[in-house]
Amino acid sequence: MAEPERPSAPFIELPAPTAWPMVAALGITLGFAGLVTHPLVTVVGVVLTIAGAVGWFRDVLPVEDVERIPLPPPALRARAVQPSARKVVRLGEGGHRVAVPAEIHPYSAGVWGGLAGGAAMAALALLYGVVAYGSIWYPINLLAAVAMPMLGQADITELTAFNGTALAVGVVAHGIISIFVGLIYAAILPTFPRRPALWGGVVAPLLWTGLLRASLGLVNPTLDERIDWRWFVASQIAFGLAAGWVISRSERIATMQSWPLAQRMGIEAPGVSDEKGDEE
Repeated sequence: MAEPERPSAPFIELPAPTAWPMVAALGITLGFAGLVTHPLVTVVGVVLTIAGAVGWFRDVLPVEDVERIPLPPPALRARAVQPSARKVVRLGEGGHRVAVPAEIHPYSAGVWGGLAGGAAMAALALLYGVVAYGSIWYPINLLAAVAMPMLGQADITELTAFNGTALAVGVVAHGIISIFVGLIYAAILPTFPRRPALWGGVVAPLLWTGLLRASLGLVNPTLDERIDWRWFVASQIAFGLAAGWVISRSERIATMQSWPLAQRMGIEAPGVSDEKGDEE
């Protein structure tokens, strides 16, 4: 068999495009799909798999099928990459892989931040109840309506009246949610590169409010109609600013990436820590 004539212009050889791998993949998919649908689907899949494998092998054996791509003239080619003598500044110590962030806030900061944010949010909610309905019990009963469906169908008179059960449910629910969100804030604030107070105090509450606004109409339409979203956004921002301020003022804890390798692996060896070095 005579070899094909090579073009006079410079070129590079690349594997020729082929559809047989996709045929084989489709056959394998149909083969397994037939196990839960119909045996005929499996038969078709096996046939396609065999055909795809044979066609694929014929593209590479005994001689690989290639495609010759002519090179552009030297004047139109990309310039060769010039090596640089500058060194790359590497993050971290000891040459090991760096984890981000290098420092984190303690969990206690998230708890206290969540409680501070919850208090700020509750203050605005109570203020809204007094301004809009002349009662501090309206926002509390409205919050408790999430766990007490009967309050979702109550009229304004019942929502503005004192309800001991609703008060207990609202306080417990608000406290748990505030602490949970505070812990999330403590975990994600160190990952923001700049202005964590802006991200945690404004951007995150707006995103959370938008998500809740889009889903509450499906989850609880009655509650969605009773919420004043302007005050809700303001209370969310107050939560984010208060929680972010408390968390950002806490002392950060260095992650394990700053420890020596032996200390991270739990190996007791001389010089691993200052205390052991002093003892020796």
